[in-house]
Amino acid sequence: MIASHRFALLATSISAALLLSACQPAAENNQSMPVEESTPPVNDVTHAEHDSIGDEALTDSESVTDESQMTDMLRDYTRSMTRMHDEMMIGMGYNDPDTAFAKGMLGHHRGAVDMAKIELKYGTDEAMRQLAQDVITAQQAEIDVLNKWLASHPDAAKPKPNTVAMQQAYAKSMENMHGEMTLGVADPVPDMAFARGMLPHHIAAVDMAKVQLEYGTDEEMRQLAQDVIDTQQTEIDVMKNWIAALEAASSNEDSSSVDENIAPETTDNKNPDNPDNLDNRAKEQ
Repeated sequence: MIASHRFALLATSISAALLLSACQPAAENNQSMPVEESTPPVNDVTHAEHDSIGDEALTDSESVTDESQMTDMLRDYTRSMTRMHDEMMIGMGYNDPDTAFAKGMLGHHRGAVDMAKIELKYGTDEAMRQLAQDVITAQQAEIDVLNKWLASHPDAAKPKPNTVAMQQAYAKSMENMHGEMTLGVADPVPDMAFARGMLPHHIAAVDMAKVQLEYGTDEEMRQLAQDVIDTQQTEIDVMKNWIAALEAASSNEDSSSVDENIAPETTDNKNPDNPDNLDNRAKEQ
């Protein structure tokens, strides 16, 4: 599918951009160009330009062709994932682990809310619709916390000793997430598309929170990371169980259909007085 190809390119751009930048040795303080502490982080500009270049690689006509071949639901998911990718890329380029987590998780949470709204638009399963509403309620509250925190915590002007390791960890998590989400949201059944798309999304959130607990130092952001793990791990279990139950039910239906197509043994073959059976018995004697 062309949509899968598009997001394969996005996933590749994530790992390529961050892993290449991570391979660059950190400049020592005495060799760094002087930077004023009040200067806003330049990563927003750098990654915005990078994303723009990546988008230009897909021509306008190709993008139109992509969307013309999508269902309305898949188109909504694709646009949501692209917006999420753009914002998370900015955060993953930050120097300070706490600020990187906050900015990256902000984009990630906004993506979750968008996906939940898509489920409420197209889905019909009550369990998945309730999960979608729970996601909106919980993650919108955390979005407000992240926005407030970021307003008073700009990124560090220079890389820190653990910046490279932190960026590499986020790059790996994001690449895995996009690959699995692309496959998941392409499911033609709306509720299954939501579950299979949100599952890797939640797993990535837990991975990001663990990165924060490993490298971050801000107590508020560390507590938010732990809250993300506790809440989303529970929802991960809900989605796994729901998907497994639905797949098991589908498998049972397929088995029943096969059994119905198998011709039952005729009564005549079981009747000892059937002439064919009498002949066979005579031959055996």
